[in-house]
Amino acid sequence: MNYKIIAYVEAAVIIAVIVGFAVYGLYFTNQPIRLSGAGATFPAPLIQKWSAEFKDMTGVQINYEGIGSGGGVKQFTEKTVDFGASDPPMKDAEFSAAPGTLQIPITIGGVVPIYNIPGIPEGLNFSGQVLADIFRLNITRWSDPRITTINPGVTLPDAEIIVCRRSDSSGTTKVFTSFLSDESAAWKATYGAANVIDWPSQTIGGKGNPGVAAAVQQNPNSIGYVELSYALESNISYGKVQNAAGKFVEPTLETLAAAASAVSLILPPGDASWASVGSYFNLHDVEGADNAYPIASFSYILVYKELNVRSGMTLEKAKALTWFLWWAVHDGQHYASGLSYVPLPQAVVTHNEATLRMITFNGQQVNDWA
Repeated sequence: MNYKIIAYVEAAVIIAVIVGFAVYGLYFTNQPIRLSGAGATFPAPLIQKWSAEFKDMTGVQINYEGIGSGGGVKQFTEKTVDFGASDPPMKDAEFSAAPGTLQIPITIGGVVPIYNIPGIPEGLNFSGQVLADIFRLNITRWSDPRITTINPGVTLPDAEIIVCRRSDSSGTTKVFTSFLSDESAAWKATYGAANVIDWPSQTIGGKGNPGVAAAVQQNPNSIGYVELSYALESNISYGKVQNAAGKFVEPTLETLAAAASAVSLILPPGDASWASVGSYFNLHDVEGADNAYPIASFSYILVYKELNVRSGMTLEKAKALTWFLWWAVHDGQHYASGLSYVPLPQAVVTHNEATLRMITFNGQQVNDWA
């Protein structure tokens, strides 16, 4: 099905399906129910917010651990958690290794370059080529003409650039390096796009988005990359990135939404491979994307179509998990913009509804939400 992705940034994103707090609570009153999830740090603030709100409504305890997309896919494949989360969709090989996987886009976010240059406020301009050259250590000083030329009026120090990056298997890294590969032939030939990159030894690694944010905060004249919400939460300066139209665009809810609305994506069935969707919203051959931020992407929850494959799963837990996911892609979207994520477009919500109706326990549909 071909969906024109139209992003909504208003708080009231979805009104078609509203289920009162008391109705949710009726399902889970007999005994405590605990669910576990692990994976991407990119959407972790939003998932943790959802978990807290859902617990208040239902009493269901959801423990989500942000360990990186690679770790989330691994634990999900090993069936040690009830659900996983990943920024890029699973690669075909990963999908084949976890038969029966459903992939559910849950939000839209953006990866931003962050920096700590004493005396320099946020808003530096970066092109994709300049970012690639910085992160491959071809540009090593802030005074390099390739940086100063695109930042007229800014006096940058003649200081060595300290590069900070992810040390774990990271979907944020996959999104960022996919963009760099599309912008720089040298980057693509040397490093490519992956969850794990063979970074130059002089760079500083941090675990998760929080680890990279901390590394940049602790090292003057440093640069790194994180999901937008982490830059805002940590009060770290972040830059504008040049899009395919040649504009330097600040990452905001509006410009992330513009990226989502500019691309036409073919969303596969929920139980099929999503590798063809790509790691980010590629705007290089898209018209009408002048105001779109160029490094934006979905983030996904992974869940099994037949939930009895997970040891310890019960019908009650299956109902709680599916209700949580249904709530997250509907009412839960109200919390997205407050945490600097873009709520899902209605077309994607409708797509997710069909996917969630596929979930069974012992061969029987868990919920139909008729």
